[in-house]
Amino acid sequence: MARPFTADDFAARMRRATSACTGAGLSGLIITPGPDLFHLTGYRPVAITERITALVLAPGRDPAVLMPTLERPDVERSPAAGRLTLTDWPDGTDPYPLLASLLPDPAGRYGIADTTWALHLLGLEEVLAQSTYAPLTRALPMLRAVKDEAELARLAAAGEAADRAYGDILQVPFAGRLETEVAADLAASLKRHGHSQVDFTVVGSGPNGANPHHEAGDRRIEPGDTVVLDFGGLLDGYGSDTTRTVHVGADVPIEVRKVHEVVRLAQQTAFEAVRPGVTCQEIDRVARRVITEAGYGEYFIHRTGHGIGTTTHEPPYLVEGETQELVPGMCFSIEPGVYLPGRFGVRIEDIVTVTATGGRRLNNTPHELGIVG
Repeated sequence: MARPFTADDFAARMRRATSACTGAGLSGLIITPGPDLFHLTGYRPVAITERITALVLAPGRDPAVLMPTLERPDVERSPAAGRLTLTDWPDGTDPYPLLASLLPDPAGRYGIADTTWALHLLGLEEVLAQSTYAPLTRALPMLRAVKDEAELARLAAAGEAADRAYGDILQVPFAGRLETEVAADLAASLKRHGHSQVDFTVVGSGPNGANPHHEAGDRRIEPGDTVVLDFGGLLDGYGSDTTRTVHVGADVPIEVRKVHEVVRLAQQTAFEAVRPGVTCQEIDRVARRVITEAGYGEYFIHRTGHGIGTTTHEPPYLVEGETQELVPGMCFSIEPGVYLPGRFGVRIEDIVTVTATGGRRLNNTPHELGIVG
């Protein structure tokens, strides 16, 4: 069991976020409910409604939270409550002037959580017509990217649980069953191994595997199908996400074996390229180079990876144009794939964290093509 995060942990995160404002040209941060608020304070509202809740961080000011009066008891029970100045607003009043009063500069530029409702941003702009706003993923893309040891331990535990779920799914029958039935087995296994939330259970059989965003449908899996399995969720507040490709039956076509080996080599080569100072786009380039040289470049149609933490998809993104350098503590997927329209797809994905000397996998199941019945 991972140790609980303390008020000191959250205070340190809020200090780091506040300190980053100056370098990013921001007067402060406005954090509404979502992964950023949970990361910085440990507070996750029971329900996210039209009533605004917002954490305000600004240099030279104590962290402050504006919340509906009816939710104040919940905020007071949150882990970081003792480090926050609390202001509540009752139903029937306009909360936006109160929120504006917590901001240091009526004409400032503020980083605002990507999850902020347009209703709230527009309401604030009516009060502070000279203010401007930037989404946090652009203004402070590294806000949640570098994990501390306690966060890494949670991510490792989530990865291990997902690995156990993959071991389970290799033992269930595939042939003759619907994709949705196998997906239900995957979800149950993730829950059995400790996940509190299942975010996705992709089962892409045969031609459905050639669609990277296929989830699970009513196609009946047949002997001879190649099947992409991509699954993950949250365990103890942190994400898992892994992909393996299996074949129904031991008689595997030569091209399936060839494509799988190309993807395996691309994934391994990209992993070996991970080290501090290398850019995110370079990891994408390494994986893409292997697949392109094998003649399948036009069929690798998505980025090589994405960050992971309190959500299963977050910055940084391993894609051309992302020049952010890797630093120890960053965690992300490496998931190259080849998708042959109307035929089959292959993807292999591990979560990787950057160490002082290279990379460490948080998924450790075999990369070989799995054989199922």
